[in-house]
Amino acid sequence: MSYQPPTPTIARDGDSAIILDQTRLPYRSCTLRLATLEAVATAIRSMQVRGAPLIGATAAFGVAIALNENADDAHLAQTLDTLAATRPTAVNLHWALARMRERLLPLDPSMRHEAAWAEAEAIRRSDFETCTAIGQHGVALLQRIATQRDGPVRVMTHCNAGALATLGPGTALAPIYEAQRRGIPVKVWVSETRPRNQGLLTAWELRQAGVRHALIADNAAGILIARGEVDLVITGADRVAANGDSANKVGTYLKALAAKDNGVPFYIAAPLSTVDFSCPDGAHIPIEDRGADEVCTITGENETGEVVSLRLAPAGTDAPNPAFDVTPARLITGILTEFGICAPSELSKLAPESA
Repeated sequence: MSYQPPTPTIARDGDSAIILDQTRLPYRSCTLRLATLEAVATAIRSMQVRGAPLIGATAAFGVAIALNENADDAHLAQTLDTLAATRPTAVNLHWALARMRERLLPLDPSMRHEAAWAEAEAIRRSDFETCTAIGQHGVALLQRIATQRDGPVRVMTHCNAGALATLGPGTALAPIYEAQRRGIPVKVWVSETRPRNQGLLTAWELRQAGVRHALIADNAAGILIARGEVDLVITGADRVAANGDSANKVGTYLKALAAKDNGVPFYIAAPLSTVDFSCPDGAHIPIEDRGADEVCTITGENETGEVVSLRLAPAGTDAPNPAFDVTPARLITGILTEFGICAPSELSKLAPESA
């Protein structure tokens, strides 16, 4: 069994949902009850839930929660619009909402409440199976490297694309957990992923799972790759365009450039639901810009164990904060989905009629 966090990332509790509040990690492991549409929208917008698959599933749960008391057409439409506006880049959000709309709109309003919960649970189960399949396909990459060298396979990742970002063992981390299960030695280079430090969540998760890893400053990635200390790079994605251009947490593009310059394979791991076949290329992927405070402040634990926020730059400092960047398909060795690994140019072969 692949690693799962001690607390599920999201679970139904009556007509509410319980989430693992990821803004409290890695210092505290706390749950939060979401009982209203507004609470779900806030959880997505404020990054209490993170990762494209988990964002999509949370939105589906949010639809079910919103229909607890009112399931008429107008309220359903308002619910879908409210949730769609929370995060612009992660396509799984819009994929999940479209799936909920398609399932619920034909039904009589009296039938929508339980149908919404059933569909949200189906999305949760499906993501677990998808992540497991990604791990099983991706482990072949690590196995091949393991047969060619002594010592652990050295994988670099960026942001968090593990169990905390999904409903299963993750996307980019799923092959690592599968390698661990099979006894293949692995070491993971974990970049801090400023400014929201999602790399700290990856390090926390890997520590819980007993996977060897080391936390590095984002700017150390290039020199480690150039020194030959990285065998391959695997990251997740929040949206993959039809031509294979991939949007992921800002800083991913720089790793892809360094990998290409040094002949290190660079892979994107994502479910097919993250591929936006209606988006022709990376130039058409909307990039979320977040507030300057994320850049100008930092959160950490002080010597007494208190979690505090410190200001790094004076208030009012101009600090643009794009949350994502786009890695061009020409820098990507392959895209790893639940259906296997393909070149970016071959993505269209995976497109079902329903994609």
